[in-house]
Amino acid sequence: MKHIRAICVFCASSNAVDSVYRDAAADLGRRMGQAGIDLVYGGASIGLMGAVARGVHEKDGKVIGVLPKFFKTIEIEYSEADELIVTRDMRERKAIMDERSDAFMVLPGGVGTLEEAMEIFSLIQLKQTVKPLVLINTEGFYDGIIRHFEQLVTLKFAKAETLNMYALVKTPEEAMAFIENFRPPEVPGKWI
Repeated sequence: MKHIRAICVFCASSNAVDSVYRDAAADLGRRMGQAGIDLVYGGASIGLMGAVARGVHEKDGKVIGVLPKFFKTIEIEYSEADELIVTRDMRERKAIMDERSDAFMVLPGGVGTLEEAMEIFSLIQLKQTVKPLVLINTEGFYDGIIRHFEQLVTLKFAKAETLNMYALVKTPEEAMAFIENFRPPEVPGKWI
């Protein structure tokens, strides 16, 4: 994984979710730390975000948190981060996360997680990035959205090749294997 130095992980900040999701996040973090891959993420200490960061640190990996300043006021930052970047707003946050990462992984999450993942998906479709995008489908979490992506193709709102622009895996282990062997897919022109 020499070409992958840092992975941006999008995921939930909720502490209310079932432990199976936190366990998967911690597992991903440990695998990243073990592989010597830096974590770039939203900078929080709570929910799956905190679990993945602590997992990276368990294996002596590096954690880079990117936190908008309005989150700093509610004291949710992961103060143990090796680097904590405070941004003006969410847009600057996403730009820095993209700039500092070689790949994207998406654990289960809420509206913010989906918004971040869809922006990367759109950038891949528009040929603005060739970085890999991996959805980790813990306990079938992303089954519904995958059905929606398939419907987009069926109804001709998207081309069939759109379904090759991301990877869907069940576990962090599969996600890391995908990243290790990643080759950018052929992306057709959006309007051709």
